[in-house]
Amino acid sequence: MKYKSILLNALWWHHFFLLWSTIDAQTRYSIPEELEKGSLVGNLAKDLGLGLSDIFERKLRVASEAGEQYFSVDAGRGELVVNDRIDREALCGQSASCLLPLQVVIENPLQLHRMEVEIKDVNDNAPTFLKSDHVIEIAESTVAGVRFPLEMAEDPDVGSNGLKTYTLSKDECFTLKVKEIENGRKVPELVLNKSLDREKKAVHSLFLTAVDGGNPVKSGTSKITINVLDNNDNVPQFEKAFYKVDVKENSANGSFVISTRAADVDEGPNGEIEYSLGVHTHPSVQELFHVDAATGDIYLKRQLDHETQSSYRIDISAKDKGFPKMEGHCTVQVDVTDVNDNAPEIILTSKSTSVPEDSSSGTVVALLSVRDLDSGENGKVTLQLLKTSSFALKPSFANNYALVTNGPLDRERISDYSIEITATDSGTPPLVSTKMIPVSITDVNDNPPVFTQRCYNVYLKENGVPGSILFSVSASDLDSGENAKISYSILDSKVQDVSVSSYVYMNSENGSIYSMHSFDYEKLKVFEIHVQAKDQGSPSLSSNATVHVFILDQNDNAPAVIYPSSAALGSLSHQRMPRSAKAGHLVTKVTAVDADSGHNAWISYRLAEATDASLFSVNLYTGEVRTKRAVSEQDDSSQRLILEIKDDGEPLQSATVTVSILLEDALHEPISELRLHKASEPSKKSGRITLYLILSLASVSVLSLLTFVILAVKCMRSSRSSGSCCCSMRRQDSEDYKNPNRNLQIQLNTDGPIKYVEVLGGDMMSQSQSFRSCMSPMSEYSDFTLIKPSSTTDFKEVISVLDASLPDSTWTFESQQESSCHTHTHTFLK
Repeated sequence: MKYKSILLNALWWHHFFLLWSTIDAQTRYSIPEELEKGSLVGNLAKDLGLGLSDIFERKLRVASEAGEQYFSVDAGRGELVVNDRIDREALCGQSASCLLPLQVVIENPLQLHRMEVEIKDVNDNAPTFLKSDHVIEIAESTVAGVRFPLEMAEDPDVGSNGLKTYTLSKDECFTLKVKEIENGRKVPELVLNKSLDREKKAVHSLFLTAVDGGNPVKSGTSKITINVLDNNDNVPQFEKAFYKVDVKENSANGSFVISTRAADVDEGPNGEIEYSLGVHTHPSVQELFHVDAATGDIYLKRQLDHETQSSYRIDISAKDKGFPKMEGHCTVQVDVTDVNDNAPEIILTSKSTSVPEDSSSGTVVALLSVRDLDSGENGKVTLQLLKTSSFALKPSFANNYALVTNGPLDRERISDYSIEITATDSGTPPLVSTKMIPVSITDVNDNPPVFTQRCYNVYLKENGVPGSILFSVSASDLDSGENAKISYSILDSKVQDVSVSSYVYMNSENGSIYSMHSFDYEKLKVFEIHVQAKDQGSPSLSSNATVHVFILDQNDNAPAVIYPSSAALGSLSHQRMPRSAKAGHLVTKVTAVDADSGHNAWISYRLAEATDASLFSVNLYTGEVRTKRAVSEQDDSSQRLILEIKDDGEPLQSATVTVSILLEDALHEPISELRLHKASEPSKKSGRITLYLILSLASVSVLSLLTFVILAVKCMRSSRSSGSCCCSMRRQDSEDYKNPNRNLQIQLNTDGPIKYVEVLGGDMMSQSQSFRSCMSPMSEYSDFTLIKPSSTTDFKEVISVLDASLPDSTWTFESQQESSCHTHTHTFLK
């Protein structure tokens, strides 16, 4: 069945190419068959005089008239390339010429170019025999010189690649003769050189080899077995060696085709003849024809089809009934006559069947072609346009037409047309086919996209998953088709001096906005995204909208311990305490901050573990570690405390610090994390420093109160909200930290259970030392605790943490100090 399908297809192509052969092609390329996909055929853009940009803008494409798309256009290079495997034998069979007609369609405006691609044969098929074994019976009385026809090999290739000759293995009794018949076909014949002697050799085994003319040479082999028989010595002879007859393709099944006659001079059974199809007859021929065994008459078994195959060669065998049987042969050629049994077919070549309503008369709307598989007058077709005056058919070339406008169009009056085209051939009777071509009248782009809102507010929690959707905007367009297709984009803008495209990206098709990374409330609280909706019209129209994104704080920062300084000493703080300490003695104070805001930044302290839990306690809000009772002689001299610091967020975040306390006798100075850098300094100098600190705090307190009053009056007069004032102050704070100078800064914290003031001064970039003074009414030693100077780097890190963590109620005040002042920090605990 597969072989039959190939034959039918090949005959159809052969007829199709004969039909096209009368047309002069504008462009012709030649390529060998079996090229790989993507192989170059020719520079189509150059041959048509087009630039590479024209291929995209004018939508150039290739349409095959055979239906199968064997070629395509490489738009990037303007080249015609192979799109699928091309088998010349399947397309054109044994035809000497194999041409593939193509149509190059160029739209905007529509143009049609015709070209041909010649498929050259390559030697990709070896000669083959229908049967690999052939048995011949020859009587030993057969005289020398008698010829016996052998099976012909088939080679689908043509020209020099086709079958060239036959060779026979060596045998003293037989030689090979190759006879050439019409159409250049070669028939091998076995010639008896000398009389056979069955008693000497009853069986002869020969090998017949068919060789083609390709390079490299390919061949096929068939084994010939000759059985030597006795008796019957006359071969039946046909009246003609070759018969020829014409049969109409619409002849009914069982119709008579032709009579063949043979005679045998022998008498009796040796002269009685039986007719049959030759043993080498192709199965496709056996399915179509039948030979009467007694009369030699040939009949049709199935209806023929001229378009599938126009000619058949039948090998007829005549055998007598003698012993051994003698066999004669003749050839019958049946030519199939065409009748008008195929209606014409209208093929729409172009895809576009729409036209703007402002198109001028003569504008090409569609390209179409017509074909009829019949031949001669039966294949001549005329087209006619019915029931419309707004369009007309304009002949192009070789049964190709253009459907053009024939007058003004009005979309408001008629927006869609159904154009009926009829095709009629010249056969008897004529056959007719129709095709409906819908044509829509398009409008112009006069409506921009419109967002559902001009401004959108989006509230987003910090620490979201990168790539998650933030929001979706939507716009609509009153136009239709491409004019209503909307693409979304983000307009370039800056967020903290960085392009907004570094933060978010947008799906251009549905307007969804996605995050590029996780947002941090402590770094970015609000930003704007300017989006644009743009249609696909020409010229395109657009509109803009603004998306305000507000970042919501999450409890994602654990409390950070700033005293004892973990950067310098690790998580373990060493303290000393006299054994003479009474109940309520201040051992040390743990200070921590939280980078979050609001309730997420409220900090509480608790004693998680202790060597002796009955000896120490920690204040829930201040972090002060005090003795619960007086130290006794039985208490271990080394005590270890683990303090847990927790915030008030959800989920809860915590940190721990370990304090190691050494109980000593006769300790005459306050216990702290470390002594002063110069412990031997005179008490007079210490008292002077304390006086300076008290005076500084008093002056700063007055400045704080005065500044607070001024700011309150200013905010009340401002037309902005109170939040704007706070933001302005916080920006000022940030600038102060970024640009350190020799100023004294006081920070007042009124949020949460911990109340304290930080006094900061001096040049942040200098090598001056900083001190922290802690004052508590519960301390039994001193109102101030002096701590070892910290490095400039550590101080800046503490300031950075404090600036990020202090709530909105934090205010910063400045007073100019002398450049020679050291930096001090005073903390009041309430």
